[in-house]
Amino acid sequence: MDCTGPGMATTDLLLHWGGRRLSKRVSRSLPWIGTAVALATIASTMKRKGLFRGAMDTGLNAVPFLGAAKNVVEIARGRDFFPDRPVPARAIRPEPLRSPLRARPE
Repeated sequence: MDCTGPGMATTDLLLHWGGRRLSKRVSRSLPWIGTAVALATIASTMKRKGLFRGAMDTGLNAVPFLGAAKNVVEIARGRDFFPDRPVPARAIRPEPLRSPLRARPE
């Protein structure tokens, strides 16, 4: 039994038509949502990966379907194509030596 047949109520037909139209519109705009997310995160990606690596990573993520495929492969590999910059070790300042003869103010 076809659910869009001639015996179907007008409101049901309009609801089905509206649902099909909305799903078509969403499916067309879905690839661009990934581009918007990539552009929104470009500053933090460049800060974390560096200028060149961050630009390459964001550029690939911004391309519809290619960015999704890149992310799937990265998840399967367990690491990024463009790794983060190494974090520089923080220098620890040694505490100045105090003379045992000096009186400490209390």
